[in-house]
Amino acid sequence: MFSPAVRRPHLHRRDREEASPSPPPAGPAHSPSPRGLTVPDRPNTGTPAPWTSSSSLLARISTSKRTDRTGDSDQIQPVHVAEFPQVVRSAQTILLQKNFSGKNMLAGGIDKETSLAWMICGNELFIWSYLASVAKDCLVLDIPSSLIEYNDAKPLIGIQWTVCIMRWKSSGASTRNSGEILHRKSSTGVILCNKRTQSVAYWPDIYAEFNRSLVLSPSGGDEVSASDGAPDRFKFNSFIAAAVPGGIYECIALASDPAGALWLFQCSPEGIHRRKVQRDTLGDGDSNHSQKSNGGRSLAWLPSNVSSEASNRTFFLLTNNEVQCWSISLLHDINVKKLGSQEIVGTDGDVGIKKDIAGQKNIWLLDMQIDEHGKEFSILVATFCKDRVSGSNYTQYSLLTMLYKPNQRFSSEDNAFKVERFLEKKAPSQVIIPKARVEDEEFLFSMRLKTGGKPSGSVIILSGDGTATVAIYWRGSTRLYQFDLPWDAGKVLDASVIPSAEDRDEGAWVVLTEKAGVWAIPEKAVLVGGVEPPERSLSRKGSCNEAVAEEKRRSQVFSASVVPRRASSEAWSAGERQRPALTGIAQQAVVDEESEMLLNRLFQDFIISGGVNEALQKLRAAGAFGKEGEMNIFVRVSKSIVNTLAKHWTTTREAEFLASTIVSSLVEKQQKHEKFLQFLVLTKCHEELASKQRAAMLTIMEHGEKLSGMIQLRELQNTLIQQRSSTHLSPQSKSQSTGALWNLIQLVGEKARRNTVLLMDRDNAEVFYSRVSDIEDLFYCLSHQLQYIISREEHPSVQMQRAIELANACVALVQASLHYRQEHKEWYPSPEGLITWNSHPVVRSGIWSLASFTMELLRESGAADMSTKSSLWSQLEGLTDILLEAYICLLTAKFERGEEHGVLVQEYCERRDELLGALYNIVKQIVEAKYQESRDGMDNLDLKESIFREAISPILATAKRHEGYQTLWQICYDLDDSGLLRSLMHDSVGPHGGFSFFVFKELVNRRHYAKLLRLGEEFQEELANFLKERSDLLWLHEIFLNQFSSASETLHTYALHGSPDDSLTTSRKPLSFIERRRFLSLSKIAATAGKDIDYEVKVARIEADMRILKLQEEIVQHDPEYAQVKYTNTLFGPSELIEMCLKRDRELAIKAFEVFASTSSSFRSSNKGLLEACWMNATNQDDWVKLLQTSTSEGWSDEVIQESLQGTVLFKASELCYSLDAIVYDGTFEDVLPVKKEDVHMRGLESKCLSVEEVLMQHKDFPDAGKLMMTAVIMGKELSYAAAEPVEMDS
Repeated sequence: MFSPAVRRPHLHRRDREEASPSPPPAGPAHSPSPRGLTVPDRPNTGTPAPWTSSSSLLARISTSKRTDRTGDSDQIQPVHVAEFPQVVRSAQTILLQKNFSGKNMLAGGIDKETSLAWMICGNELFIWSYLASVAKDCLVLDIPSSLIEYNDAKPLIGIQWTVCIMRWKSSGASTRNSGEILHRKSSTGVILCNKRTQSVAYWPDIYAEFNRSLVLSPSGGDEVSASDGAPDRFKFNSFIAAAVPGGIYECIALASDPAGALWLFQCSPEGIHRRKVQRDTLGDGDSNHSQKSNGGRSLAWLPSNVSSEASNRTFFLLTNNEVQCWSISLLHDINVKKLGSQEIVGTDGDVGIKKDIAGQKNIWLLDMQIDEHGKEFSILVATFCKDRVSGSNYTQYSLLTMLYKPNQRFSSEDNAFKVERFLEKKAPSQVIIPKARVEDEEFLFSMRLKTGGKPSGSVIILSGDGTATVAIYWRGSTRLYQFDLPWDAGKVLDASVIPSAEDRDEGAWVVLTEKAGVWAIPEKAVLVGGVEPPERSLSRKGSCNEAVAEEKRRSQVFSASVVPRRASSEAWSAGERQRPALTGIAQQAVVDEESEMLLNRLFQDFIISGGVNEALQKLRAAGAFGKEGEMNIFVRVSKSIVNTLAKHWTTTREAEFLASTIVSSLVEKQQKHEKFLQFLVLTKCHEELASKQRAAMLTIMEHGEKLSGMIQLRELQNTLIQQRSSTHLSPQSKSQSTGALWNLIQLVGEKARRNTVLLMDRDNAEVFYSRVSDIEDLFYCLSHQLQYIISREEHPSVQMQRAIELANACVALVQASLHYRQEHKEWYPSPEGLITWNSHPVVRSGIWSLASFTMELLRESGAADMSTKSSLWSQLEGLTDILLEAYICLLTAKFERGEEHGVLVQEYCERRDELLGALYNIVKQIVEAKYQESRDGMDNLDLKESIFREAISPILATAKRHEGYQTLWQICYDLDDSGLLRSLMHDSVGPHGGFSFFVFKELVNRRHYAKLLRLGEEFQEELANFLKERSDLLWLHEIFLNQFSSASETLHTYALHGSPDDSLTTSRKPLSFIERRRFLSLSKIAATAGKDIDYEVKVARIEADMRILKLQEEIVQHDPEYAQVKYTNTLFGPSELIEMCLKRDRELAIKAFEVFASTSSSFRSSNKGLLEACWMNATNQDDWVKLLQTSTSEGWSDEVIQESLQGTVLFKASELCYSLDAIVYDGTFEDVLPVKKEDVHMRGLESKCLSVEEVLMQHKDFPDAGKLMMTAVIMGKELSYAAAEPVEMDS
């Protein structure tokens, strides 16, 4: 937005200084720039533009400055991203030599979605990917003359061309450019529009190998067009396009013109159909074209991920005073419908921009952009104002941000009075330049707005004369940064955003220049190099207020916390000027930087002289030990050593030279890092770090690990290159690009370049091998972008070869790192609680992704020959080893830290079993193939077993080390080798019983009980512990060990508590009564055999339980409700059995007392109420009143009465409970319920229990037949008629 600064003498002095170092290869002499393509009013200064690719553009920058760029702390100048392809350079040269104007033009742009740059030179359209530092595979399309011809003598400037690029196979933002990085072009369509002539050309697929057809739009037809000599009001102002979902090479395009018309283009390989869908979007007819010549300014799509329906797209049209919302249906009958509009320039300042304010003369809405989320609308506004004091006119530029309200319901088109508001003002308009030069409308409407770049919230404004200005509201004010180079780079043709590698929303700004290629603007360049808005013009023209603004800038330069700079060209030599004073957090950064400088100086002195000069005391005084982790000064110096960019790497060198420089640079880094470790030891800084800052010391050592791994990786790549170059591929061009490892390196390097703009001028391989400390990015790309390295569309054998290459690289890298760790183990701090780099989640995820893909390839039958499968199997074995070791290290650290690790253990076990299982399944196929080759037509089982044992040895070792019990068991089972099994059971003693428990469990599941018990001879204690939950098997093992008493207890418990634990065996039916009796009998026999001191008590309890079991059988058989199948094997408790008896007849009433007699005294004491209920129930079984009346009326004798009472339930119950012959376990009924009331007093149980007599007294018949009832009870107890008291019957 400013005129570039006048070149100061030091720029020319730098040019002379740059000539002194070894110059790059000389290119052709530069001819003066023709006047036809020079920038109007631009100072005739700056270095010549580099037009040849043999002399790298970067070589023109001094070596000292380029080495400074390895650290990004002082980067406030643009960064070179990519040169033009050679074919573009050649076309530009031809265009300059011809010095034609009008029909020969230079235009260009960048497509944000595809990261493709395009340029028009003459009658050719060039398309290439700008992300590569050296552009390759540039596509050249011929532009038909019908698109270029124009009858008017006015030249076609660049902004009159629009190119829309569509990917037919869309992908995510993080990976949408991965195919281009690996030079795998996906199907892409291109639309070229000449906005002046309204002509459109369409290429359905520019990457088609055959039949790259071109489709042209018909002429204007019945509509008036510019090609017929019509005025400029019929040109297109804006042109957008989108692919039709589900269509084959079908897309639609929309265009708006200043007259308010809206045009639709339907493009397909068959042709382009053009129609006017809206004659007047401004809504005021054709009455006055002069007033609406600025209408239909800008078109913008609402992002497709915001729309709810894929078949419908929403777009917005910016007119001279409002934003219109439109919907287009992408079905067969494409329908365009206006949904609503919202006024931006009106009388309500809360909604948009208020007009008719004093001093305002006119308001122009210049351009509109929508962010990727479809939430924010940014509108560039220019306001023509008049200063009421001085009377001078000026233009104010501002940025209006609106928030979009989705799912808005619009009123019907017939309702002209109600206008739905779908936008709301986010904040007051941000003034970019308060007072600027008054420009003509043609310049104003040439401005374009871009959003989405870094810093967050910044925008870039492109003007028609080729300037690019970044604006951002920062620290309470607007700051502006204009892109400029020390030489004449020509106009800025377009700007875009570098796509982020992690699918983040924002990337750095990138600009396409007319002469100097593609450049990126670092975030810090905008924040530090920006200035506050002066009273300047948006064009390259000067300003009357320039001197005032310059003086103001100079007065503020030392007072601000950040030095404001007018443009990046001024900041090019910022390192030569004095640093400003810093406060707060910045002051601490200065202290850290001083400590780092001191450490670097001491280390350099050590390298030169070998002396340490009390370095430890100096570093302590400087606060070098104040921080931990990555912020530690020693870690930062170590990181700078391993991440140093070599000065002599250039992208124009041969591949062999580049390979040798990479290796030599890595070796130099390794030697320097070893020197740094020696420095730490001699200065005793190592002791300080290893004891107090263990994490920092570990990181320093890990830099050495990663460097060793990187060297091994480079050696492997060199070997692969030599193998390919010696076979069938060209050693220079195709040798690297055909390998999976090369593709992976390209992806990793590209990720680093996108995330660090300062590396955009470096080659991907150079970046990869330089950023040693970020080697984890290699595994990140394996995890997220493996599908781009190994395509599933390739032949299976090719996929396997590429997988072998990647797996070999990962294994070699990690093993080299671990070898370094082993060799330098004395240098490492104590490892307790420290997590190593190879255990990080990103590393484990990358290895697992590759291992999973490898397993999938190996499962495919007949995919490749057995030798390839064997090689891939070996690589999978290596991946398994390094992955499982990483899990072990991480689990150990988490355990030492006391952190939760249950989820991690589960993940480790699942992946371990899957990997070992896949390895074992494939090795059996390999063994079978080898056996078939070696058996010579005759069966030889010994030979097969020998081959099998040799092949499984690595799996066996890994499974033993990582407790892969399933694999160990399967190996022993298939070999039928009990000796190996017993040996592994002795060796593998882990948690939860180790391998022994696993073997026992497998034998139980397979019902191999005999084998299980035979193992118990050797593993007595282990099997006893395992069978604690398996009573049905434990007693057998105890009998074998002569532990009869324990076996008796086990059998007794098992007989009463039913089936074994379901978690250890398959489901079994409950024990039947017969089985329970058998186990109780065995328990009795075992107790008798054991003859412990209290074995008689145990036998009595067993016999009582046997009686209860027999009673249950009888009770269930007599009770139809409980005689169902589900109750025939169910063991009930004594109380349940008694409850059953209380509900039934006389016979079961007696059984209730038998159950009580077989229970323990504690059960009887705690269930007195239930026992009393049994006596009441027994009384109810006979009609005592009737018995009394009959005996009285018939005059029964005492003998007859006694004989009748012996048939009552009361008599039988008394006999069962209280007679001398009663069989009662554990005590007597007298202890719980005496017979007579006086017996209670005699025993002193008044407060504890009742008597049978007292219970019967509660019966309703007791007042009449009480004596008869008691006679029956006493008779049952005494069992002697003579002993019974005479019964006196009432007359």
